[in-house]
Amino acid sequence: MRLWRVGRALVVTFAAAVLVASGVFYGLVYLLDFQEIDSKAKLDAATLFDLVKLSFGVVAGAGALVALVVAYRRQRVDEAGAHREATRLHTERFSVAVDKLGSDSPAVRLGGVHALAGLADDAPDDSLRQTCIDVLCAYLQLPFTPDPGDDPAHQEEHHRYPALRKVRHTILRLIGDHYRRPKGARRSWQGCDLDLTGVTIDGVLDFGGAVSSDGTVFSGGGMFFRDAAFSGSVVSFDNATGSAPDGPDFLPPSAVLLLHRSLLPPPG
Repeated sequence: MRLWRVGRALVVTFAAAVLVASGVFYGLVYLLDFQEIDSKAKLDAATLFDLVKLSFGVVAGAGALVALVVAYRRQRVDEAGAHREATRLHTERFSVAVDKLGSDSPAVRLGGVHALAGLADDAPDDSLRQTCIDVLCAYLQLPFTPDPGDDPAHQEEHHRYPALRKVRHTILRLIGDHYRRPKGARRSWQGCDLDLTGVTIDGVLDFGGAVSSDGTVFSGGGMFFRDAAFSGSVVSFDNATGSAPDGPDFLPPSAVLLLHRSLLPPPG
């Protein structure tokens, strides 16, 4: 928060007020086409009384300007304090959610995913929202362990695999749900970057019906699928309005091919 010192703010405010008042006065004089002002040799009681009232009015106006400057500064300080408090609470909740993502229990990880998505929705600014989205994308970028099968030597991993896969699919679903909302709407993530570089997408990633206010499907933010692997997945842009962002990082050629295949109806 960059606020001028009180003295400097008051000087600038008074100067601006004098300039505005002078401009209004001389503008009225010009519009009313005054030729000259009558002068009196003597100062009568009525004129003296008008001068006293004018003096009090000037003092009252100066006091009002001081009160306005002080009120403005107080409001800015209060807003900055509220933002710091919101950021502090967000940071505390963020730390708890990230700790849950590192848990050995898939159920706890799933709770951490929903907590991070809720934090992104409630973030006091776009940078904190982007941080939450980056963490969710980073989780998807972690080494992907396939199903070991029915090998008796890996029964524990075999039973954990569906639960861990559920966590990944939940992230994909939440990403689609939030990016389908138009930018500026509640719980919309449009305008934030989505980095799925090197991610194995093995579930449904639905951007169908995405709406934007500026003609692109994803307003303001970049989407990156470089080196992404599509394994039995469905990535849908069905009925999305506008056009997708251009550039090699949006969808690599292999991903575009897989994407179109995923949108084709099943044989027969």
